[in-house]
Amino acid sequence: MTTIIAPRVHDIDGLQVRRSVPSLQARSVGPFVFVDHMGPALFEPGHGIDVRPHPHIGLATVTFLWSGEIGHRDTLGSDQVIRAGDVNWMTAGRGIAHSERTPQTAREHESPLHGMQTWVALPRSAEETAPAFFHFGAERLPQQRRAGAWLRVIAGRGYGEESPVEVFADTLNVAIDLQADAEIDLDGSHVERCIYVLEGEAQLDGVDIPARHLVIPEPGARARLRAKTPLKAMLMGGEPLDAPRHLWWNFVSSSKERIEQAKEDWRQGRFGTIPGDDKEFIPLPEQRVPKPVDYP
Repeated sequence: MTTIIAPRVHDIDGLQVRRSVPSLQARSVGPFVFVDHMGPALFEPGHGIDVRPHPHIGLATVTFLWSGEIGHRDTLGSDQVIRAGDVNWMTAGRGIAHSERTPQTAREHESPLHGMQTWVALPRSAEETAPAFFHFGAERLPQQRRAGAWLRVIAGRGYGEESPVEVFADTLNVAIDLQADAEIDLDGSHVERCIYVLEGEAQLDGVDIPARHLVIPEPGARARLRAKTPLKAMLMGGEPLDAPRHLWWNFVSSSKERIEQAKEDWRQGRFGTIPGDDKEFIPLPEQRVPKPVDYP
């Protein structure tokens, strides 16, 4: 049976963020444990996003934009602006802190922002790996153009191509742009897969699916995606998680004790500081303790 998930909507600095994973219907798809759709938004001059320094462990963040710019800084000293078509991959491993802000140059005029940020849980064997950050320009990503379809392999493998982004488990992550009336079968070479429609009217195996929703095809289904109007979508999935995961705030781990340690490390300032962005930070959410999420 096909599963259709309506995301929860949050507002961050005037940017609508739609979160479809985790949800009651899907706590993960392949290694993906968080799926956030950002925008689309158009910021007035002088405005943008300001996500203050915050920590992560046990995961990798994957950022891909269809439009706009985001400036990334982290405790490793990375300072990188991501633009449309680029990929930022940040491996948190045993611990990293980063910030994400609209660059000052983009604030000098109206600036759009539209894209996705996902979290990939690292395998247990890599949860404590050294933190790292990688940026890949749009020109480095494998891509295909075929009969009204534009495919870009962001991470892992898909459609016979493999991204240069180093992954830790079998991963499916492909940006799909379709012209009206174009069709394409979703890559079926992975154990788990889902499709998120950012923009446009679509059908999957002849059934209408709403925009800004995540769809998990029935196992074994052909999963033919058809665009009724110009379409932007993200295909995700891969190897299922190798063990249960616990999630609290920005921390993902197979160990509840490790998450408690990460909390204390952030309280005590042990994640380090971010060069060029060390004047503020997001405090541990002590007063609004979110319910932990455990992934099977």
